[in-house]
Amino acid sequence: MSEELSILSLVLQAGPVVQLVMATLVLASVFSWVVIFQRTRVLSRAQKHARLFEDTFWSGAELVGLYKQVVNAPNLIGLEAVFKAGFQEFTRLRQDVKSDPDAVMEGVHRAMRVARAKEEERLEAHLPFLATVGSISPYIGLFGTVWGIMNSLRGLAAVKQATLATVAPGISEALVATAIGLFAAIPAVIAYNRFNAKVDSLAMSYENFSDEFAAILHRRVHQRGE
Repeated sequence: MSEELSILSLVLQAGPVVQLVMATLVLASVFSWVVIFQRTRVLSRAQKHARLFEDTFWSGAELVGLYKQVVNAPNLIGLEAVFKAGFQEFTRLRQDVKSDPDAVMEGVHRAMRVARAKEEERLEAHLPFLATVGSISPYIGLFGTVWGIMNSLRGLAAVKQATLATVAPGISEALVATAIGLFAAIPAVIAYNRFNAKVDSLAMSYENFSDEFAAILHRRVHQRGE
């Protein structure tokens, strides 16, 4: 309890610039934790939906029936959105009896590519904020430390005899800023790397599904053209 009070007293006794640095870092840490919890929920939900949809798709479900289920579902995400975009474009282009099979498949690829890009953008939302917090927080904390030490050293000019007891409080106040900077940066960096790996994994699964689904549609459209 005494240690907590001593750290709190150091924060309260710090200069206005150092306190501003500390407040900025604390706010960055709070917002980064909000992003961490929110992204954890979003990415976990995306992984769960991807597994469920792939199981349904490869279980032998009829494409038209699956499309009817998906097209009426609210808030489509992940593979469902990619499937809907691809099959919707495929159906629209096939209605033209003069449509070229290659043109049909080009439209399907384009539609699924756009859908994948939207999904990846949704998954990556707010990740740049974590990267920013992780990269600049230590430097902001270091700025507060340097500023605090400079003020402590300037204060020594008015003291005839400088002792460790004279310098220690000011330096301790300054070092708290570095500690808070690291406290904000480390979770943000860990979370960013972890989330980025999950997004890459999901993006790869979306791309693989698009290729496999396009191969199925490719066989269908060319069978009709024969």
